[in-house]
Amino acid sequence: MAEKRFITGNEAIARGTLDAGCLHYFGYPVTPQNEIIEFFAREMPKRGGSFVQGESEWSVGAMLFGAGAAGVRTLTSTAGPGWGLMQEMVSHIQMVEIPCVIVNVQRGGPGGGTTRHAQTDYLSCTHGGGHGGYKNIVLAPASAQENNDLVQLGFYLADKYRMAVVVLTDAIIGQMRELVELKKLEFGPLPEKDWALRGTGKKGGKAGFLVSGGQAPPLYYTGKLSQLNEKWKKITENEIRYQEYYTDDADLILVAFGYPARVSLEAINQARQEGLKVGMIRPITLWPFPFDIIKQRADNCKKFLVVEDNLGQMVDDVKLAVEGKAAIHHLGVLARHLPGELGMILPGRVYEEVKKLL
Repeated sequence: MAEKRFITGNEAIARGTLDAGCLHYFGYPVTPQNEIIEFFAREMPKRGGSFVQGESEWSVGAMLFGAGAAGVRTLTSTAGPGWGLMQEMVSHIQMVEIPCVIVNVQRGGPGGGTTRHAQTDYLSCTHGGGHGGYKNIVLAPASAQENNDLVQLGFYLADKYRMAVVVLTDAIIGQMRELVELKKLEFGPLPEKDWALRGTGKKGGKAGFLVSGGQAPPLYYTGKLSQLNEKWKKITENEIRYQEYYTDDADLILVAFGYPARVSLEAINQARQEGLKVGMIRPITLWPFPFDIIKQRADNCKKFLVVEDNLGQMVDDVKLAVEGKAAIHHLGVLARHLPGELGMILPGRVYEEVKKLL
């Protein structure tokens, strides 16, 4: 029987990590995810695992690379400024195909920005924040329960495709407390890690090397790019996840992820009670992005409203999906609730925008 606990979204991530069998955490403190690093500093030694607070986010990325190359499951958590500092190593991780999970509990930017809630890392996570044009699988939870569940899915996808997977959550989902069902999730068999460098002194170990491409022969490099490209195509064919709410008859479809998706659903329920035909598409994978379902819905619905806690990032992907067949509107961080106030996007503000557009 699964255990239920009333915990924060950040703790839900940590407990999901343990249920996924990950015992190796490397991190560096940054608000608003410090509860995660504190949890592992306390709990990993009890379980015989590894906890290392690196001297920087760059070094944390190198630790993910090294431990992942040995075939063990690894995790780090950070926020926007730390995510930016990891990018050189993330690029190498994706080139060499090292599986790992990176949790980004977003805060505002650019720069140091604010320690409050935001969704300002959508572009850098979904479009490859470092050099080289690589891809990250990006999962977007909208509850503490999904923080727990999607971090477990992240480990499975990381091992399945040999790559870094990003769990892109936000400060509100991370800090709020909800009842979470804690249980180990099973997603199916995984390939053997016969590529892992475990050393010749251990059973099944081997000597070898992993090449990031910098000094590789040209034929290796082009062949490697072709192989990566085929892998990314396979992911876009098989791993798109999303949810639809009331889209069959909608005159207006909202597109939102993370906490704005929950806010938007409340506004939709209110609008439906008043006879307004409003629906929502919630991307769960931000990459691969659910272009096809949005394009399909644009055949019948001629208005879309993108709700996101930034100045406009996911809205560009929605525009690409719609292909000019419908009007695209945006509600973001500059939506004011009181004169001069910039706060979280609330259901009432979304509902006002829905009424205006309809």
